[in-house]
Amino acid sequence: MNKKNNKTIGNNGEKIAEEYLKSKGYLILDRNFQTELGEIDIIASKDEYLVFVEVKAKRGDGFGYPSEAVTLSKQRKIAMVASQYVKVNMYFGSAMRFDVIEVYLAENRINHIENAFDSYLKY
Repeated sequence: MNKKNNKTIGNNGEKIAEEYLKSKGYLILDRNFQTELGEIDIIASKDEYLVFVEVKAKRGDGFGYPSEAVTLSKQRKIAMVASQYVKVNMYFGSAMRFDVIEVYLAENRINHIENAFDSYLKY
């Protein structure tokens, strides 16, 4: 699979995840927030939580879960980018959560993992 296909799959997964979150009452604040450190796919809020969402889409039925791609290194990068988002948007003191949404495109199924990981950073 080439990078263009991966990007298309990722974009489709993010759109599906965004619609799913909206249907569950989340307010989408930002998509694809980028800094020099990396990117956060979706930033949303619900029940007074600021929610940073990593979306992992999977097209086929290969082995493993999409969330397994959210390694400790990736978690740290997401947390650092989240820290920058908090500073830029002045969300100091907000309750925060890091979620992962797995999108199984072939099965038309979503698995939403709330509190998928914790951040070691202080905001």
